[in-house]
Amino acid sequence: MTHPSSLPRAAVPSAAERAYRHLKRAILEQVHPGGSLISEGEIAEAAGVSRTPVREALLRLEAEGLVALYPKRGALVRPVSAREITDVVEARRLVELHAAERVWPQRHALRPVLADWLDRMRAAHAAGDLRALMEADRAFHASVVEAAGNEILAELYHRLRDRQLRMGEASFRLSPGWARVALTEHASQLAALDGDDPHAWLDAVGAHIDSAASAFRSLR
Repeated sequence: MTHPSSLPRAAVPSAAERAYRHLKRAILEQVHPGGSLISEGEIAEAAGVSRTPVREALLRLEAEGLVALYPKRGALVRPVSAREITDVVEARRLVELHAAERVWPQRHALRPVLADWLDRMRAAHAAGDLRALMEADRAFHASVVEAAGNEILAELYHRLRDRQLRMGEASFRLSPGWARVALTEHASQLAALDGDDPHAWLDAVGAHIDSAASAFRSLR
């Protein structure tokens, strides 16, 4: 029998990693919205670490384009710009529409996967669980991209994840009606998969991306 003490233990994240995860989550969830100036001391207290690991975390977030550092003042959370919205939407259209076209022949296998994520979205919406709603929404879209079988495009799509999450979080949080629109449009995509017209499926995917873009821009 293997003694419990000999079993491998999950790696404990460093103080810098804890600070990074805490602050990144707070930024993506709009706890610190764009334009907010936050101090190292404030972050250290909230994350339960000293200021040194906070500085390391801030350097990582600066490299990711989420904050701008100002010596002796703190970090400014970068607002989502009109250019960033345009770029992200354009990238989404290129990747998601290509993926949607590629997965059409295997739509019958994909449909139950998407139906499950839509059910989770509906349950999260009914429970008022915004985080679960966002995660299920993201997984719905990622499932289509991953099913297309292009690993490079799937990797690119996942690199857009944080920017999409930040914009989507703001949309769901600040525009309550957007969640109902998103649920309806996801249902329309499923309905298109049940049909025999690939153009209806592509139109449904493209229409949802355009609706999301309009929601993002309305919040600026």
